Amino acid sequence: MVIPVHDVNPTRRTPVVTYALIAVNVFVFLFMPGLSGSVAGDSTLAQTCHLQAFLEQYAAVPRELMHHQLPQLVPTGDVRGGGCLLGPPDYDKSPPLSVLTAMFLHGGWLHLLGNMLFLLIFGNNVEDRMGHVRFALFYAACGYAASYGFALVNADSTDPLIGASGAIAGVLGAYLVLYPKARVWVLVPFLIFLPLRLPAWMVLGFWFGLQAVYSSGEGVSDAGTVAYAAHVVGFLAGMLLAWPLKRGTPPPPEPRGLLFGRRARPGW
Repeated sequence: MVIPVHDVNPTRRTPVVTYALIAVNVFVFLFMPGLSGSVAGDSTLAQTCHLQAFLEQYAAVPRELMHHQLPQLVPTGDVRGGGCLLGPPDYDKSPPLSVLTAMFLHGGWLHLLGNMLFLLIFGNNVEDRMGHVRFALFYAACGYAASYGFALVNADSTDPLIGASGAIAGVLGAYLVLYPKARVWVLVPFLIFLPLRLPAWMVLGFWFGLQAVYSSGEGVSDAGTVAYAAHVVGFLAGMLLAWPLKRGTPPPPEPRGLLFGRRARPGW
């Protein structure tokens, strides 16, 4: 997998929505219950039970999205014996609203930082092209499309679905449509990390190809732990929604000068 670190694509305005989304995602992660111990690898059973109860309430669950069947017993956050205590939920959960809350939850630092890196690099130009309000609506629409698309093919799954990956996949799809020739600096692991400047269509096309392959279960042993199908649906939704803007999108300037094209305002 190549790791994008920077794109050579100037922006005309400050991407306030992109920055706000990153800030909210980080803030929510820092205050998610049960994750403080997991960072150091020493989570207690009480922390684990507390986290399970939190996710049951705020994460999206495919079975709930498709059938609106809420469980009669859920983790309460308390410990009973050697496991987590179950009991009737003391809250009313809205499955459609849980898609929105789940978009701001992450299962670990690697999950969070990987998503925020992609959003930081590619989100600013998409927001610049769409405008702040339209970009915010676009981001949410891609997240909903990704979650319901995943639920459609996993209708009986009770595993919680969390993360901004589906919405960010939509951002990547839009970037591919709007700026296919923009140059992206990436790190390619080959003995060492080699820096290369590649066109966006190659970087994002390769990323999408991997998600499509992984969503079929090929090439990975833990396909069930990552919602690759949500990435695929989100990416396609982003391409579709951005397509009407393609005709009026000016091409990115040809990078000149220093290594990272400092002639233009950096694209991150």
